[in-house]
Amino acid sequence: MLTSLKGKSVVVTGASKGIGKGIAGVFAKNGAKVLVVARHLDAARAAAEEFVKAGGTASAIAGDVTSLADMEAMAKAAAERHGGIDVLCANAGIFPQAKIEDMSPEQWDEVLSTNLKGTFLAVKAALPYLKKSAQGRVVLTSSITGPVTGFPGWTHYGATKAGQLGFMRTAAIELSKYGITVNAILPGNIVTEGLMGLGEDYLKTMAASIPLKRLGTVEDIGYAALFLASKEAAYITGQSIIVDGGQILPESLEALAQA
Repeated sequence: MLTSLKGKSVVVTGASKGIGKGIAGVFAKNGAKVLVVARHLDAARAAAEEFVKAGGTASAIAGDVTSLADMEAMAKAAAERHGGIDVLCANAGIFPQAKIEDMSPEQWDEVLSTNLKGTFLAVKAALPYLKKSAQGRVVLTSSITGPVTGFPGWTHYGATKAGQLGFMRTAAIELSKYGITVNAILPGNIVTEGLMGLGEDYLKTMAASIPLKRLGTVEDIGYAALFLASKEAAYITGQSIIVDGGQILPESLEALAQA
């Protein structure tokens, strides 16, 4: 059983929906004080209120991860409201589909700015507070898409998710002198609002290609983040964990058919 994270201050970016909301909800359920960060304050507040009604401690703030000023305001708010920052879950990301021949430079820049630069800015802003924590943790939400797999229309997205792992490895070295660990979760196909938008046929096809025969839940990712933030994970840094129900394992659908 993991040592309780009760009272720890946790910041989650992109936390008003999808995987981010799932991560924030798991931390709130387990006693952490959670700052819900999203671009739109009303959405952030709705998520925070949901966690509070369930018995957790949470508050909300609007913040754009592409803005250093917004990220600094986020970090300051976490310190003022919750006594510091113990855990930063850099989760915010976007994944609009566009194939290379149709993609504009502006579309490419938007995804890199949000997913990759946004990771850097969130970590940079939180770092002064993480350094003061006795259990500083950074957990990045990457993806199997980019580091391990590919999917048409997501060259920009895949590049950012692979880029996060490059960032993670050097950040883990740089921050080790402060006792801060930096790790990443690589989700597979997780049931979120965004994934639902890809259509029922996509969902059925993906579930059929996963050894566990189901898509993941946002809580599956949340509990992986909870472990990486725990006292028990103190000697793990610069590592990535794939949470995908075994999706990347079979070399073909035929391999699953013969299982």
